[in-house]
Amino acid sequence: MIPRTPIEILHSVFGYSSFRGHQEAIIRKLLDGQDALVLMPTGGGKSLCYQIPAILRPGTAIVISPLIALMQDQVAALSEAGVRAAYLNSSLSFAEARAVEGAFLAGKYDLLYVAPERLMMPAFLDNLQRCKIALFAIDEAHCVSQWGHDFRPEYLKLDVLHERFPSVPRIALTATADEATKNDIKKRLHLQNASVFEAGFDRPNIQYRIVEKQSPKKQLLQFLQTEHPKDAGIVYCLSRKSVDETAAWLTQQGFHALPYHAGLTNDVRQKNQEYFLRNEGVIVVATIAFGMGIDKPNVRFVAHLDLPKSIEAYYQETGRAGRDGLPANAWMAYGLQDVIIQRQMLTTGNASPEQKRLEQRKLDAMLGLCETTLCRRQVLLKYFGDELNEACHNCDTCISPIDKWEGTKAAQMALSCVYRTRESFGFAHLVDVLLGNETEKVVRFFHHQLSVFGVGRDMKADIWRSVLRQLVAMGHLQVDMEAFGALKLTPKSVSVMKGEEVIHFRALRKPTRVTKVGKSSHAVRAQEMDNDANTLFEAMKELRLQLSRELSVPPYVIFHDRTLMEIAQNKPRSLEDFRGLYGVGEHKLSRYGAAFLKVVESHPF
Repeated sequence: MIPRTPIEILHSVFGYSSFRGHQEAIIRKLLDGQDALVLMPTGGGKSLCYQIPAILRPGTAIVISPLIALMQDQVAALSEAGVRAAYLNSSLSFAEARAVEGAFLAGKYDLLYVAPERLMMPAFLDNLQRCKIALFAIDEAHCVSQWGHDFRPEYLKLDVLHERFPSVPRIALTATADEATKNDIKKRLHLQNASVFEAGFDRPNIQYRIVEKQSPKKQLLQFLQTEHPKDAGIVYCLSRKSVDETAAWLTQQGFHALPYHAGLTNDVRQKNQEYFLRNEGVIVVATIAFGMGIDKPNVRFVAHLDLPKSIEAYYQETGRAGRDGLPANAWMAYGLQDVIIQRQMLTTGNASPEQKRLEQRKLDAMLGLCETTLCRRQVLLKYFGDELNEACHNCDTCISPIDKWEGTKAAQMALSCVYRTRESFGFAHLVDVLLGNETEKVVRFFHHQLSVFGVGRDMKADIWRSVLRQLVAMGHLQVDMEAFGALKLTPKSVSVMKGEEVIHFRALRKPTRVTKVGKSSHAVRAQEMDNDANTLFEAMKELRLQLSRELSVPPYVIFHDRTLMEIAQNKPRSLEDFRGLYGVGEHKLSRYGAAFLKVVESHPF
C-alpha cells in the first residue's frame, strides 16, 4: 500500500519514528496550500518540512538552492530513499540538462533542485507554467537579505514566484536570521501573510570553546590529537595563504587535510570537496567560501583559527558540526590581531555607511561572545532572541569557569596611556609604554618621558594585551584603521577614567596547554557501546565505505553513523529487526539490509 499521510511517509521513506518540533505543523500548512517561513537550526530537520509535502502533493516541488554541493547531496540522499528527485545546475552537460528538463516536463519528479539563476531564465519560467508545481521551497533564505551574512543579489528576483504563481504554496527556510533579516525575508519574498515557525537556535550537542590565541597551530594540533585524531572536521582561516599553510602543516602532522578557497581552480575545489564528502576522517581547511549547504552529518568538529565577522557567521559555520545530533566541538583561537584585522576589513570595505554601522554592531557582538565570562550558549542564543534559562554545562565557561578580577585601576592606566600618546598608536606600542620598555619607537616619540611610562610594570605583557582587547570589546576603546590600527578613546571611556564605573576583566588562562574539556568521538561512542558493539560499528563503517564507492555516493547517504550505532547496539537478526531503526526506510531496507545483516551475523556475540 502506498503511504499517503505525513507520518507514513516519515516511517516508510525516511525511516524516522516521529516528527520533531514544528515539522508536522509546517508540513500541514504546505499540504493545505499555505505559505511558511521556517527558522530552524542546522541539523534540525528543515528539509523534511518540504520533502514530505513534495511527495504528497500533486506535481513537482521546485527547490531553490544556492549551491551545487547542497543539491547533489540532497538528491543523492532522496534517490537512496526511493524518492524521485533531480537537479539542474552547471555541473550537468547540455545533454544531461536536456534529459532532466524533459523528465520534469513529463512529470517524472517529486522534487527538482535548481539554482536561482536557472530559475530566472525565461525559458525555465515558461516551462514551470506548463507543469503542475507542488510547491516552491527557498532554501538558505537569509541570502535574500542585505542585512544577512551571505547576501546574494540573485535572490532578490525570487519575488517573481509570488507574482506568477500566486496559488502555489511557498516555504522559505534558514538556520540564521536576526529580526532585521527575518523582516527582510518576509518583505522581499512577499511572505507577510506566511505562518512563521521558529524552532529555537540551540544546538545542545555542540560544545562551544574559545581559547586565547598563543600559538594557534600548536593549540589546534593539541585539540585535534587529543579529541579528534581520526574525525572529519573543518578548520576555518581568514586568508587563502593561511589556508594553504595550515593544510600543508596538518598533513605533515599526519592528518589528511585538504585546502579549499576561491584562489583554487574550480576543478581542485570540487575534487577536494568531493573527497571530504565521500571519505572518512578528512579535514578541510577553508575560508568562508566552503561549507554552506554541506550535508555531511558526521562532521565532529569545526575549528576557527581567526575571528568570524559576526555571530551569524560563527553560528552558521559551527552549525556544520554534529548535524547527526551526536556530540561535536566548536573550537576557536582568538586574539588581538583578530580584532585589528576585522576592523581593517570593515573600514576598507565598499559597503555603505549604514551597512558598515550594522557590521560594526555585529562585530562588537562577536567580540562580546569571545570575552564573556557567562555561559557562551546563553550569550549566543540571546543574540538571536532565544532564551536559555540556565547555564548549559557544555561550553568552556561552564565546564571550566573563568575567574574575574576587579580591574578599574588597570583600565584607567590603559585608557590614560591611550590619551597621553595622543590616540595615535596600536596595541604593541601601548603595551611597551605601560611596561616601561625603552624601544626605539618609544624613545623616538619621547614616550619614555610620559607619566604613564612603566606604570604597569607589575603586570605581564599578555595581561596588558588582554586588558586592551577587552576594553575594545566593552566599547571603551575603538580601533581606528584609518590611523593604521591606533586605539582611540570612546565616549564610554570618560566614566572609567573619572572612576565612576567599576571594570571587571576576565582572567587570562594560564598559557601552559589547552584545557581538555571535550571528549573524543571514540570516547563518546565507548560510553554508549561496549567493545563488541564498537567492533561491529567499525566493521559496518567499512562496508558502508565500500558500498558508497561502488555507488559513487557519500557514505552518509547510505546510513548515518547514528544508524550504524543503533544496528551495533541492537544487533538485528533478521530484516524485520532492521525495520524501525533510525534512518532505515523501506527502500534502504530492501537495498542494503541483507548486506549489513551479513556483517552482524559475522560478529556473533
